[in-house]
Amino acid sequence: MEFVSIAIFVCHLSWAAFAAAEDTIRIVPSSTPPADISPPIDPAFAGFGIEPSNLFSFTGAAEPNNFTFNLLNNLASYTGKPPHVRIGGNTQDYMVFDETQNNWTWINNPSATGSGAFKSDSMLIGPRFFETANRLPKGTTVTWGLNLAYQQPDYIDRITKMAEQVLSHCPNLNITSFEIGNEPDLYLQNGFRTGQWGGQVYTQQWLDRASAIHEQVLKPRGDIPSNFFEAAATASTIGTDFQIADLVSFNINAAAADSDSDSALPYLSAWNQHDYYYYIGISGYPVSLERLTRLRTTEDQFAAWLEQVRQAAQTPYPYALREMGVVGPIGLAGVTDTFGAALWTLNFLLYTAGAGVAAVGFHMTDNSNASAWQPVPMYGQPPHVRPLYYGVAAFDQIVGPSSPSCAGAAQTQISQLQIAQCPPGYADFVRAYAVYQRSQLASVVLINGKMANSSTPPEQKTRVSVQLQLPASAAGRTVYLSYLTSSGADATANTTWNGLSFERSGDGTPDPAGDDSGQQTAQVAGDGTASFSLRDSEAVVASLGRRVGSGSGSSGTKEEEEAADSNCGVTESPGVENPVQPASSSTGTDDPHRASSAPNSGDSTNSGSARFPHSSVGLVFGVLTLWFGIASASHI
Repeated sequence: MEFVSIAIFVCHLSWAAFAAAEDTIRIVPSSTPPADISPPIDPAFAGFGIEPSNLFSFTGAAEPNNFTFNLLNNLASYTGKPPHVRIGGNTQDYMVFDETQNNWTWINNPSATGSGAFKSDSMLIGPRFFETANRLPKGTTVTWGLNLAYQQPDYIDRITKMAEQVLSHCPNLNITSFEIGNEPDLYLQNGFRTGQWGGQVYTQQWLDRASAIHEQVLKPRGDIPSNFFEAAATASTIGTDFQIADLVSFNINAAAADSDSDSALPYLSAWNQHDYYYYIGISGYPVSLERLTRLRTTEDQFAAWLEQVRQAAQTPYPYALREMGVVGPIGLAGVTDTFGAALWTLNFLLYTAGAGVAAVGFHMTDNSNASAWQPVPMYGQPPHVRPLYYGVAAFDQIVGPSSPSCAGAAQTQISQLQIAQCPPGYADFVRAYAVYQRSQLASVVLINGKMANSSTPPEQKTRVSVQLQLPASAAGRTVYLSYLTSSGADATANTTWNGLSFERSGDGTPDPAGDDSGQQTAQVAGDGTASFSLRDSEAVVASLGRRVGSGSGSSGTKEEEEAADSNCGVTESPGVENPVQPASSSTGTDDPHRASSAPNSGDSTNSGSARFPHSSVGLVFGVLTLWFGIASASHI
């Protein structure tokens, strides 16, 4: 009997240890920035593009659309700066200005003479267009798209007049650049150009218009330099001579015509390209929610664009993704309007920021299921926030700003982490990032794209253990956990981030979510490990010293905000020559939070302890078996 009891214990304990190891994600970030760290992240990095023909839907006609402005102001409060907005898209190449057109909308031009399947002067806008744009939050940085497609004899007069209207009638905005033309690599396809057309001819026509705008609009103002233009707003450079290296060879960065030899500023200010994770009718393979949340597929799709980022890095000009989307042209129900798209968005922003992209603008139309919010009633639904918006909000709270005595948002840098240990079947779905502020580790972000559906009962959804290895000097400190969560990847409503809901109020302002997504903590053990759990289809930000978003409308407590004044991150590297071994999965007295009872699912509330997976039950059972075996042996 004694032998049997001990054998049962060994079996259970070995299985439990194996299960714990198999179901654990282990992350070992460096406490100091690695060599491949990103440049400092612009607080306006996560921005939006608004299709010009839909501008009135987003910003309002005779009455302002406060739903949009509330959502933009939320983000501005998290970073200290409104998100960058591009007013551009296909319809910028259809629009010309008519000062007599005084409607709160664009109208069809009955006398259009331009070329193209949609004529390049088919839409008339008037002064109201700039009036509604000027309602964007004060100081919003804006890239404004101008019409390159129009090439009638008065094309210079048309484009300079439009540029003058932008700069003269939007004093509330910080217009930082003009974009001349939208996706010129497609001009042959859509009938805007014929004959010899490619990167070289485009460069000539781009320089022609940039020079005219500089001479007639920028110079007379006296305070705007020549380098005020982005190129080339391409849909794709694959198989074309619109690649950045090609445009440089065509001399698109030539000095402005009147630049003296000492200053010699060009017209070019930045590279501007577009991308969609998937484009209906173009991508050539099926898309699904599971494919979207298999995060490796994003890296595969972005490979050609990453090469463009590398080419841009060989020049003095930053690289911006001014038009980005999940599924183009107008989204796909069941994919882009789901919580899975929120996880994809957070991952994409972190991935591109870490790769050296300077800005990302998620393109929005009023009829798209991929827009971050629905600005007007559409498809039988009132205006509402989509889950994608939460991914942007999470990124912005991660970026900052921090406490004045700690790191500012402009000093935030990001690096993708190699995951030291990952459960079988998770490698393609899980991504991790380290966030540094003032060259100190501030937080670690972990995104788990593995599918969990809303229909699965909470207690049956899979959870994995996460072991974060920090320096031993962090022992005893608190790690604040902020979760991006919903009932499942397929959920289209009731997303929460860091204790916040942007849906409950009905007007886009944040309300307490009423869950534990912004209340969890973990304690750093004596060996520098902090342990917590993460459900499939969920993301977590583990931050040191303070909860992300503290002091900016998050669920952070007064104590957390005060802690930010003295806790700015980790300053000692754990090293690699003698790596610290993972902590035991059993609860220890040096970890009071883990000693507390914790829920098995994020759907229940526990305000102060980290969430743990079901594998811990196996460990408890193993310990109980040991006790039972010893007790039985003592009575034989």
